[in-house]
Amino acid sequence: MLELGLKILIAYFLGTLLGSLILGRLWGVDIRSLGSGNAGATNAMRTQGKGFGLLVLLVDVAKGVAAVLWVPVLLLPGVGTDADVSRQWLELACGFAVILGHVYPVWFGFRGGKGVATVVGVVGALEPRLLVPLFASWILVVLLTGYVGLASMLAGATLVVAVHVLEPDNTPLLTFCVAVTAFVIYTHRGNIARMVAGTENRARRLWLFRSRAV
Repeated sequence: MLELGLKILIAYFLGTLLGSLILGRLWGVDIRSLGSGNAGATNAMRTQGKGFGLLVLLVDVAKGVAAVLWVPVLLLPGVGTDADVSRQWLELACGFAVILGHVYPVWFGFRGGKGVATVVGVVGALEPRLLVPLFASWILVVLLTGYVGLASMLAGATLVVAVHVLEPDNTPLLTFCVAVTAFVIYTHRGNIARMVAGTENRARRLWLFRSRAV
């Protein structure tokens, strides 16, 4: 169990390397003091432009990929490989840990992003086929509603359905996707409150019905 614990910890610390805050320091800005106050790629793009936002997105996606493909196979001196630890569950545990690190980074006062970009990286590394329904549902919801947060939450729900279709007997992956979807909804609780209150920002350039907005 030492291998499991150490690799989960490594994945968590990998997750704490937030693209927006690291790059923000190079830019001389703190994303958390701008826009929505969130340290994710969406707020970075809204406040600092597409180039900055894209770099943040790439960093946050890349660490999700690394947590699944690199951390589980990492050879730790004096630890070795624990035969009692399922390799699939180890990958999933590292995947969830890197998302937790992104949302609650110890180096930044536990104030991070909402984890969506990192979820994309993790899912893409675990099962690339799931990215198709994930992106399709996200784009569709944004086009119809303009709400990025709602699109992210419903994309998570779509992910669960997609696992049922593509990997019907993969209980570990299904469990992971259910847990991740619940967590993404939790991180978007503020967006839910603003949508109910009618104060949530919309992605007006993508929203098909922006001309009807008051």
